[in-house]
Formats: sequence, structure tokens, C-alpha cells
Amino acid sequence: MSKQSFAFSPATKAAAKLRAAIFGPSGAGKTFSALRIAAGLGGRIAVIDTERGSASKYADRFAFDVLNLGAPTIDNYRAAIEAAGRAGYAVLIIDSLSHGWQELLAEIDRLASAKYKGNTWSAWSEGTPKQRALVDAILSFPGHVLATMRSKTEWSIENRNGKSAPVRVGLAPEQGKGIEYEFDLLLELSQDHIAQVIKDRTGRFQDKTLDKPGEAFGAELAAWLSDGDQPPADPRGAQRPDRRAESPSSAPSGAPQSARQSEASDSDPAERITEAQHRRLEALLKKAGLDRERVKAAVARWKPDIYTGAAAVHLDELSLECAEWIERQIPGWKKAVERERTAELAAADLNTALQWARDTHGWDGNAAQLAQIAADLDKQGQAAKRYAEARDGRLDPYEVRAARAQLRRAEVLRRHANSLSSVEAA
Repeated sequence: MSKQSFAFSPATKAAAKLRAAIFGPSGAGKTFSALRIAAGLGGRIAVIDTERGSASKYADRFAFDVLNLGAPTIDNYRAAIEAAGRAGYAVLIIDSLSHGWQELLAEIDRLASAKYKGNTWSAWSEGTPKQRALVDAILSFPGHVLATMRSKTEWSIENRNGKSAPVRVGLAPEQGKGIEYEFDLLLELSQDHIAQVIKDRTGRFQDKTLDKPGEAFGAELAAWLSDGDQPPADPRGAQRPDRRAESPSSAPSGAPQSARQSEASDSDPAERITEAQHRRLEALLKKAGLDRERVKAAVARWKPDIYTGAAAVHLDELSLECAEWIERQIPGWKKAVERERTAELAAADLNTALQWARDTHGWDGNAAQLAQIAADLDKQGQAAKRYAEARDGRLDPYEVRAARAQLRRAEVLRRHANSLSSVEAA
């Protein structure tokens, strides 16, 4: 058997196509921002709309073609993406990618009941290949891709002008674990339409905040993407930026772990922090009241490229660059934790829960409708809790906390629905 030869050559930047994700709570402006950025990128725009025609409301502002995807199954997403590629669109907006994830979760529940005696973990043996196929379809699109994702929404109470008011707060994006690895750019939009750049392979916008990102931002991205040699054609027509290795038999939660192991083994060790720098970092985290495990999880999720260590994250094994990145994030993390604690209290507050039911489900005061809303929320919370606790036997504090808040709110609404039923019966 002949020995395979390996030859290295100087690295050069190649022209590429954008893979960007925009996530945030309802009302953050995901669809509008995606259309503005797409206009700045240039070329014909196609929109796959699963939001019941929300993109078409902006048809007087932007020129684009739309496909309203009635049934957001993984197969339909893939067929629509491939159709847009064949039609030669320069930019594809998927609005929203979260519906595909919700549909997949529902399918997993059906499979678990029908084939696996209620074992959802076993059912993921059929669900994971479908999720991977959707990701492959996105990466194979020959133009730019902008995908919007809903974020899990909670309500917190904020003091405004001396009065308490409920405010929507966006949490994690509603999509599979590890989806962030597939994108060049991640933007988190707030209720005030401010974008936080979570990930940026251009290096120009990393960790910056952008006020209402639009056409100018899209044009800057287009200039950076077009600067470089034309990449060689992929025989399968796929453009796959930074595809991460995945375990073929695991559920979606396994993907981030595989990616971290892959990156750690392929990169040269960077300069690590000293003992004094480690003590300083620990002191800053303690002063901010941040949970060390959540900080480590954030490092592994968002910054695997500058983390130095094995599969598990140890704060005393961080690279100097990674430690500096953590310090920059501490003020924002502290505020996020404070919002979460407020949201947990708000979940148990009846008035806030009823306001949430009105705003998100159009509740009109009917007891039966409120009981159904509570039942649906409880089902979502139980499913989220099971998923969070099934990550290779380790708890994800962020997800478990959010699930518990959902269950608490469901209980508050259920009790109120029972009270209303008693009044109506009388």
C-alpha cells in the first residue's frame, strides 16, 4: 500500500458567500434587519417565509421574491433551499429557521411514542440525520444565506419612570445545539433593535454592538467576502465553511462536544494565562456573581477557536486571548443573569403571566383557552427540561433554568384558569 503524501502551501483568502444567523425575541426586527442586510449584499433576493407572510409586509420597501412555506418540515426546507439555488438567487433569507426545529421536535415525540416506547433519546437516531441534512442544504446554497431564529422569550419586570412594566427578554435561539458553528456571523437582536455581534469571522465586528444593522452593514460584509481568490468549484456544489465533525449516532446536543475536541486537537497551543491572571479572573467572576460552570459553557460554545485545553474547559488552562475575551463579556453576562433572575420572579407573577398570555397567544379572558395555553406551556417546559438534562448526562444550567421558569408560569396560569372556570360555572 502506497504511503499518502501531505503537502502544505501558503494560506490565501478566498472569496466566499455569507452564512449569517440573526436571532432575538418577538418584535426585535429580525425579518426587517435580514432584508436590509440582504439589500446591502446586492443581487436578487429570495425569502423562504414560515412566518405566515410577515416578510411580504415589507414588499413596498424591498424588492424580493417569496415562497410561503406552509408546512415547515425539514424536507420542505431542503426542497425550497435547493429550488432557490437552481433559480440563481444571490441572497437567500430563511425566515424563520426555528419552525424547522419545532417541527423536528414534534416529529421526535411522535417517533418516540410510535416506535421507541416513549424514549425520545432513541428517537433522535432518526432525527439527527434530518437536522444534519438541513444544515448541509444551507451550506450547499451557492449564494449568501441569512437565517433568522426566534429566541426563547421571557418577561422581566423593569422600572421605567418610577413604574414597573413587563419587558420581553430574549434568551437562547430556538434551534438545535451546535447550530452556531455553521455560521460565519451571529447577530443577537434586542427589543430595541440593537445587534450584539456574537461571532464574526471577518474579525471586523466581533463583540461590537450595531444600532439597527442595515444596508451599509451588508455592503461592508459583501466587500470583505468578495476580497480574495475565487474558490475552486466543489464537485457537489457545496460551500461548507468550517463544517464541524459530529458523532453519527448522537442527538443534536452531541455536536458541540465533538467540535471542541476537533478544534483543540488541530490547533497549536496558545499562550496560557498565569496563576496571577487566573486568580484575577476568578475574583472578577465572583464579584459579578457569575456561575463558573455557565462561564465555562459559554467559552466552549462561543469561543472554541481561542480556547486552549482538552474536551472540558478549565479556567486555569485558558489561553490569554480567551481570558481577555471573558473579561470583556463579564458586564453583559452580569446583566443577563440579573434579567434571568427577574424573569424567574416574573414567571410566578400572575399579572405578568396573564400579560404574556394576551401578547403571545391572544388570550381574551376565556378560562378554557387559558387552560389550553397552560397545558401547552407545561408540555414545552417538560420537553425543554428533558432535553437540557440529556446532554451526555450533564445539566445545562441555562436551559434547565429557562425550563423551570416555563413550568412555574404554566402552573400559575393553570390555577388561574381553574379559578375562572369556577366563576363561570357559578
